[in-house]
Amino acid sequence: MTPASHELPTVVRRFVEDAGNTAQSLGIGRVLGQIYAYLYLSPKPRSLADLENALGISKGSASMGVRQLEQWNAVRKIWVRGDRKDYYEANDWLGEIVRNVLRDMVGTKLSTATALLDELKAEINGGAGPGAAERDFVADRLQHLRDFHAKAQKVWGSRIVRMLLK
Repeated sequence: MTPASHELPTVVRRFVEDAGNTAQSLGIGRVLGQIYAYLYLSPKPRSLADLENALGISKGSASMGVRQLEQWNAVRKIWVRGDRKDYYEANDWLGEIVRNVLRDMVGTKLSTATALLDELKAEINGGAGPGAAERDFVADRLQHLRDFHAKAQKVWGSRIVRMLLK
């Protein structure tokens, strides 16, 4: 908990801290969770300076966090009449946010894994790597990973998953 966060109402401070911990445990990043939670419980749009002060984070962290959240459509930029600062508010359509985060994180990881497994298979088939006995073992393990990966891609692209994340 940061010194600035003590100024937040208790319920907001607790929600922001827990959202940060949850986001961190999911590998998303603590600050992203905190920014989203703060904006989600904020009755009005907030500026980067508001985020810095309320959450006790740097301007760079606030800016980078907001940009990532914008990519996931978790927050949107709001124009405030008579003010040149950028203001942000949270998107409350949680299904869309989860879908975008999963698409970005899981979809990207599956694509990367496909390329890596293809490269490794080509290396093994080309005779690179350990001796024949070890090469057969490694090839068998890589095939096992490829089979699992194919199943994961099938599940990821399934109609049920698409419907759940709609």
